[in-house]
Amino acid sequence: MALEHAILVSLAERSASGYELARRFDASIGNFWKASHQQIYKVLGRMEADKLVESELVAQDSRPDKKVYAITGEGRDELAAFTTTPTGPEVLRSDLAVKLRALPFGDRDAVIASVRQRLADHSAKLADYEASSARFYPDPSAIPDEQLGAWLVLRGGIRAEQGGIQWCEEILQALDRQVMPQALGERR
Repeated sequence: MALEHAILVSLAERSASGYELARRFDASIGNFWKASHQQIYKVLGRMEADKLVESELVAQDSRPDKKVYAITGEGRDELAAFTTTPTGPEVLRSDLAVKLRALPFGDRDAVIASVRQRLADHSAKLADYEASSARFYPDPSAIPDEQLGAWLVLRGGIRAEQGGIQWCEEILQALDRQVMPQALGERR
């Protein structure tokens, strides 16, 4: 997937200025696809040149005019084509996993602190996702078709955070039961 597809999805849902798009990325899309504000503006320019989006200058009181972007027919075609391409396995990159592999060679207490921080991060993100779910989808059996994809992504985020919490708890339990050598060369 490219950033272009994430932008097309957002604009298919609702037209927006570059600033508004960047805020959407910060608030929701950024939970599964990261992009800086600069990247979004740069890609919007390229997408407009490729006729995937179009912009309109909108006058604002006491502010400079803003450019509001909308998806074009070509953009909708590209988004539809994107949905037909196979999705390969997603690459997992985890500093925490590498730190765990380095446990016998490093600072055990620092690794445990990293795990505890990750647990806190997962817990906070889960609380955010659950609050969003309660706010936007109070009755999951009555989700309109046009919101089903967003709900499914939110459910994936909830499940990922729950899995992250379980993994961190398992790590902490395992490390609590086992006394690791504190220095290289020490045998158990």
